[in-house]
Amino acid sequence: MARLITPQAPPERHVAADGLWRLPGVYAPQEDTRLLADALRREGSLSGLDVLDIGTGSGALAVYAAHLGARVTALDVSRRAVWSSRINAWRARRPITALRGAMEDLADRRFDLILSNPPYVPAPHPAPPGRGAARAWDAGVDGRHVLDRLCASAPALLGPHGVLLMVHSALSGTERTLEMLEDAGLRAKVADRALIPFGPVLRSRVEWLREQHLLGPDDTMEELVVIRAERA
Repeated sequence: MARLITPQAPPERHVAADGLWRLPGVYAPQEDTRLLADALRREGSLSGLDVLDIGTGSGALAVYAAHLGARVTALDVSRRAVWSSRINAWRARRPITALRGAMEDLADRRFDLILSNPPYVPAPHPAPPGRGAARAWDAGVDGRHVLDRLCASAPALLGPHGVLLMVHSALSGTERTLEMLEDAGLRAKVADRALIPFGPVLRSRVEWLREQHLLGPDDTMEELVVIRAERA
Protein backbone atom coordinates (compact mmCIF):
# COMPACT_ATOMS: atom_id res chain seq x y z
CA MET A 1 0.00 0.00 0.00
CA ALA A 2 1.26 3.45 -0.87
CA ARG A 3 2.03 5.74 2.08
CA LEU A 4 1.11 9.40 2.17
CA ILE A 5 3.90 11.98 2.06
CA THR A 6 3.11 15.55 3.10
CA PRO A 7 5.08 18.02 0.97
CA GLN A 8 7.50 20.27 2.79
CA ALA A 9 7.65 24.03 2.32
CA PRO A 10 9.03 25.05 -1.09
CA PRO A 11 12.75 25.81 -1.11
CA GLU A 12 14.11 29.31 -1.33
CA ARG A 13 16.03 30.35 -4.38
CA HIS A 14 19.64 29.10 -4.37
CA VAL A 15 19.54 27.44 -0.92
CA ALA A 16 16.99 24.69 -0.32
CA ALA A 17 15.23 24.01 2.96
CA ASP A 18 17.67 21.17 3.68
CA GLY A 19 20.70 23.39 3.10
CA LEU A 20 21.55 22.28 -0.43
CA TRP A 21 22.76 25.04 -2.75
CA ARG A 22 21.62 25.16 -6.33
CA LEU A 23 21.87 27.41 -9.32
CA PRO A 24 18.58 28.75 -10.80
CA GLY A 25 16.86 26.13 -12.95
CA VAL A 26 18.37 23.14 -11.13
CA TYR A 27 15.83 20.66 -9.74
CA ALA A 28 15.24 21.14 -6.02
CA PRO A 29 15.03 18.02 -3.82
CA GLN A 30 11.39 17.08 -3.35
CA GLU A 31 9.27 14.12 -2.26
CA ASP A 32 10.67 11.85 -4.99
CA THR A 33 14.22 12.66 -3.84
CA ARG A 34 13.37 11.80 -0.26
CA LEU A 35 11.64 8.57 -1.26
CA LEU A 36 14.69 7.45 -3.22
CA ALA A 37 17.00 8.47 -0.35
CA ASP A 38 14.95 6.23 1.97
CA ALA A 39 15.43 3.31 -0.44
CA LEU A 40 19.16 4.03 -0.61
CA ARG A 41 19.41 4.04 3.17
CA ARG A 42 17.75 0.62 3.31
CA GLU A 43 20.57 -0.77 1.16
CA GLY A 44 22.82 -0.44 4.22
CA SER A 45 26.46 0.53 4.20
CA LEU A 46 27.83 1.53 0.81
CA SER A 47 31.43 1.54 2.02
CA GLY A 48 33.80 0.89 -0.87
CA LEU A 49 31.05 0.59 -3.49
CA ASP A 50 31.04 2.45 -6.79
CA VAL A 51 27.77 4.39 -7.17
CA LEU A 52 26.45 6.28 -10.17
CA ASP A 53 23.78 8.98 -9.78
CA ILE A 54 22.15 9.61 -13.18
CA GLY A 55 20.48 13.00 -13.46
CA THR A 56 22.03 14.22 -10.23
CA GLY A 57 20.46 17.70 -10.20
CA SER A 58 21.58 19.42 -7.00
CA GLY A 59 23.63 16.34 -6.05
CA ALA A 60 21.42 15.57 -3.04
CA LEU A 61 21.47 11.80 -3.59
CA ALA A 62 25.11 11.75 -4.67
CA VAL A 63 26.17 13.52 -1.48
CA TYR A 64 24.02 11.18 0.61
CA ALA A 65 25.56 8.12 -1.07
CA ALA A 66 29.01 9.51 -0.33
CA HIS A 67 27.92 10.00 3.29
CA LEU A 68 27.06 6.28 3.36
CA GLY A 69 30.61 5.47 2.26
CA ALA A 70 30.32 5.12 -1.52
CA ARG A 71 32.68 6.28 -4.24
CA VAL A 72 30.24 8.42 -6.21
CA THR A 73 30.05 9.54 -9.81
CA ALA A 74 27.29 12.09 -10.44
CA LEU A 75 26.08 12.57 -14.02
CA ASP A 76 23.85 15.24 -15.56
CA VAL A 77 23.29 16.88 -18.95
CA SER A 78 23.01 20.29 -17.29
CA ARG A 79 26.11 22.38 -16.62
CA ARG A 80 24.30 24.15 -13.80
CA ALA A 81 23.41 20.84 -12.18
CA VAL A 82 27.01 19.65 -12.38
CA TRP A 83 28.27 22.84 -10.74
CA SER A 84 25.54 22.69 -8.09
CA SER A 85 26.41 19.10 -7.21
CA ARG A 86 30.12 19.93 -7.01
CA ILE A 87 29.47 22.85 -4.69
CA ASN A 88 27.16 20.79 -2.47
CA ALA A 89 29.74 18.02 -2.24
CA TRP A 90 32.39 20.59 -1.29
CA ARG A 91 30.11 22.14 1.32
CA ALA A 92 29.32 18.70 2.77
CA ARG A 93 33.02 17.71 2.61
CA ARG A 94 32.10 14.58 0.67
CA PRO A 95 34.17 13.56 -2.35
CA ILE A 96 32.16 12.98 -5.52
CA THR A 97 33.05 13.12 -9.21
CA ALA A 98 30.46 15.23 -11.03
CA LEU A 99 30.40 14.95 -14.83
CA ARG A 100 28.37 16.53 -17.59
CA GLY A 101 27.27 13.97 -20.16
CA ALA A 102 25.09 10.96 -20.93
CA MET A 103 25.08 7.32 -19.88
CA GLU A 104 26.80 6.37 -23.14
CA ASP A 105 29.84 8.37 -22.04
CA LEU A 106 30.39 5.84 -19.25
CA ALA A 107 30.01 2.71 -21.38
CA ASP A 108 33.38 1.34 -20.21
CA ARG A 109 32.54 1.72 -16.50
CA ARG A 110 30.73 -0.67 -14.16
CA PHE A 111 28.98 0.29 -10.95
CA ASP A 112 27.77 -1.57 -7.88
CA LEU A 113 24.72 0.66 -7.54
CA ILE A 114 22.98 3.09 -9.87
CA LEU A 115 20.57 5.77 -8.67
CA SER A 116 18.24 7.84 -10.80
CA ASN A 117 15.46 10.36 -10.33
CA PRO A 118 14.93 11.09 -14.03
CA PRO A 119 12.44 13.41 -15.76
CA TYR A 120 9.15 11.48 -15.83
CA VAL A 121 6.19 13.86 -16.02
CA PRO A 122 3.94 13.36 -19.07
CA ALA A 123 3.74 16.58 -21.07
CA PRO A 124 1.63 17.83 -23.99
CA HIS A 125 4.75 18.34 -26.10
CA PRO A 126 6.31 15.22 -27.72
CA ALA A 127 9.84 16.63 -27.60
CA PRO A 128 11.18 17.40 -24.11
CA PRO A 129 12.59 20.89 -23.61
CA GLY A 130 16.24 21.36 -24.48
CA ARG A 131 16.84 23.91 -21.76
CA GLY A 132 15.21 25.56 -18.77
CA ALA A 133 13.90 24.19 -15.49
CA ALA A 134 11.23 22.01 -17.18
CA ARG A 135 14.00 19.84 -18.63
CA ALA A 136 14.24 18.32 -15.14
CA TRP A 137 10.67 16.96 -15.20
CA ASP A 138 9.01 17.05 -18.65
CA ALA A 139 9.52 13.73 -20.46
CA GLY A 140 7.32 13.59 -23.56
CA VAL A 141 3.66 12.65 -23.98
CA ASP A 142 3.97 9.35 -22.10
CA GLY A 143 6.58 10.53 -19.60
CA ARG A 144 9.06 7.91 -20.79
CA HIS A 145 11.52 9.83 -22.96
CA VAL A 146 14.30 9.30 -20.41
CA LEU A 147 12.85 6.30 -18.58
CA ASP A 148 12.98 4.06 -21.66
CA ARG A 149 16.61 5.03 -22.33
CA LEU A 150 17.44 4.42 -18.69
CA CYS A 151 15.83 0.97 -18.67
CA ALA A 152 17.63 0.05 -21.89
CA SER A 153 21.10 1.42 -21.08
CA ALA A 154 21.60 1.41 -17.32
CA PRO A 155 21.69 -2.41 -16.87
CA ALA A 156 24.85 -2.59 -19.01
CA LEU A 157 26.58 -0.26 -16.52
CA LEU A 158 25.92 -2.59 -13.57
CA GLY A 159 28.63 -4.87 -12.29
CA PRO A 160 28.02 -8.38 -10.92
CA HIS A 161 25.26 -8.30 -8.29
CA GLY A 162 24.70 -4.61 -9.15
CA VAL A 163 21.54 -2.82 -8.05
CA LEU A 164 19.52 -0.13 -9.82
CA LEU A 165 17.25 2.17 -7.80
CA MET A 166 15.01 4.66 -9.59
CA VAL A 167 11.95 6.70 -8.75
CA HIS A 168 9.17 7.88 -11.02
CA SER A 169 5.45 8.56 -11.17
CA ALA A 170 2.98 5.75 -11.72
CA LEU A 171 1.55 8.00 -14.45
CA SER A 172 4.60 7.05 -16.52
CA GLY A 173 3.90 3.32 -16.47
CA THR A 174 5.21 1.21 -13.60
CA GLU A 175 4.61 -2.09 -15.38
CA ARG A 176 6.48 -0.96 -18.49
CA THR A 177 9.52 -0.12 -16.38
CA LEU A 178 9.44 -3.51 -14.68
CA GLU A 179 9.03 -5.32 -18.01
CA MET A 180 11.91 -3.46 -19.69
CA LEU A 181 14.26 -4.15 -16.79
CA GLU A 182 13.28 -7.83 -16.71
CA ASP A 183 13.89 -8.01 -20.47
CA ALA A 184 17.36 -6.56 -19.82
CA GLY A 185 18.14 -9.48 -17.52
CA LEU A 186 17.42 -7.89 -14.13
CA ARG A 187 15.10 -8.94 -11.33
CA ALA A 188 12.85 -5.93 -10.82
CA LYS A 189 10.18 -5.01 -8.27
CA VAL A 190 8.44 -2.03 -6.73
CA ALA A 191 10.37 -1.42 -3.52
CA ASP A 192 8.29 1.47 -2.20
CA ARG A 193 5.24 3.57 -3.03
CA ALA A 194 3.99 6.93 -1.80
CA LEU A 195 1.03 9.19 -2.49
CA ILE A 196 1.56 12.93 -2.72
CA PRO A 197 -0.81 15.80 -3.57
CA PHE A 198 -0.48 17.16 -7.08
CA GLY A 199 2.28 19.73 -7.35
CA PRO A 200 2.09 22.86 -9.50
CA VAL A 201 3.19 21.09 -12.69
CA LEU A 202 0.49 18.41 -12.54
CA ARG A 203 -2.13 20.91 -11.42
CA SER A 204 -1.37 23.01 -14.49
CA ARG A 205 -2.12 20.08 -16.84
CA VAL A 206 -4.83 18.11 -15.02
CA GLU A 207 -7.33 18.47 -17.85
CA TRP A 208 -4.82 17.31 -20.44
CA LEU A 209 -3.86 14.30 -18.28
CA ARG A 210 -7.52 13.37 -17.99
CA GLU A 211 -7.93 13.64 -21.75
CA GLN A 212 -5.01 11.19 -22.07
CA HIS A 213 -6.78 8.84 -19.60
CA LEU A 214 -3.81 9.10 -17.26
CA LEU A 215 -5.97 10.59 -14.50
CA GLY A 216 -9.49 9.82 -13.39
CA PRO A 217 -12.07 12.57 -12.86
CA ASP A 218 -11.65 12.48 -9.07
CA ASP A 219 -7.88 11.91 -8.81
CA THR A 220 -6.09 14.45 -6.63
CA MET A 221 -3.00 12.46 -5.61
CA GLU A 222 0.03 11.26 -7.52
CA GLU A 223 1.60 7.88 -6.80
CA LEU A 224 5.40 7.72 -6.76
CA VAL A 225 7.15 4.36 -7.06
CA VAL A 226 10.69 3.29 -6.30
CA ILE A 227 11.88 0.51 -8.58
CA ARG A 228 14.64 -1.80 -7.37
CA ALA A 229 16.32 -4.04 -9.92
CA GLU A 230 19.34 -6.30 -9.51
CA ARG A 231 21.37 -8.72 -11.53
CA ALA A 232 20.21 -12.29 -11.15
